[in-house]
Amino acid sequence: MTRRNPGTRLDLNWVSKARVNTQAVLKRAQQIQGRKLAKKQWQAAWLLKAVTCVDLTTLAGDDTPSNVHRLCLKASQPVLYDLLKSMDVLDEGVTTAAVCVYPARVADAVKSLQATGSTLPVASVATGFPAGQTPLKTRLEEVRLAVMDGATEIDIVINRTLALTGQWEAMYDEVCQFREACGDAHMKTILAIGELGTFTNVYRASLVAMMAGSDFIKTSTGKESVNATYPVAIVMMRAIRDYFLYTGHKIYHHVTGQYAAYHELPMA
Repeated sequence: MTRRNPGTRLDLNWVSKARVNTQAVLKRAQQIQGRKLAKKQWQAAWLLKAVTCVDLTTLAGDDTPSNVHRLCLKASQPVLYDLLKSMDVLDEGVTTAAVCVYPARVADAVKSLQATGSTLPVASVATGFPAGQTPLKTRLEEVRLAVMDGATEIDIVINRTLALTGQWEAMYDEVCQFREACGDAHMKTILAIGELGTFTNVYRASLVAMMAGSDFIKTSTGKESVNATYPVAIVMMRAIRDYFLYTGHKIYHHVTGQYAAYHELPMA
């Protein structure tokens, strides 16, 4: 697990003055997408690395204990034995980074992993995922219950209304309360970038989430019409870099696609 982000006081002056140069971000994204991809053994190495950064996830309405059990088995051995053997990496312990489930399924995941002797962490979405529109008291209790059942990472969602209307102090206060409710569990803050409107809002929401003590910031829930793009990832990574230069604390970045999320290296 990564070191915890202790957070900082809310710097409204920094947040309110932040502006993002849209054209510069789009140009940089185009440059990155134009780079050549690794080939042969280097490509295989990066693909294996990507597997170890995935939170293998099920967030379906028909989740059952048996579905979660199969998910945990897959997370413990995500790559075929024969394939690992052919690449001579059988002893590398290739697993996913974690399994991620709804709060009601956390206990099932913990039980399944313990039964197989796996030490994989269990992550859980919370705080009214994916919309974040339930009462604050309910969202906080959901975090506490997930932690009580054994989740060691909590994926919270921000109240997008607060970000869209510039209520940064209120958003900061909510995220601080979520961080407190997490206890020793790491907290990942999902920004739902497809619903924030502008790059500037994404940057500001990233800053506020980190100031409030988020250990990770994440693009999206996977439920919005837009989940992750290169330009947005750049904006969030720039916010991570600026926060690191300001505080010395390294925050990590999560990118959510249709079916998976993966950890990015900290921007330093």
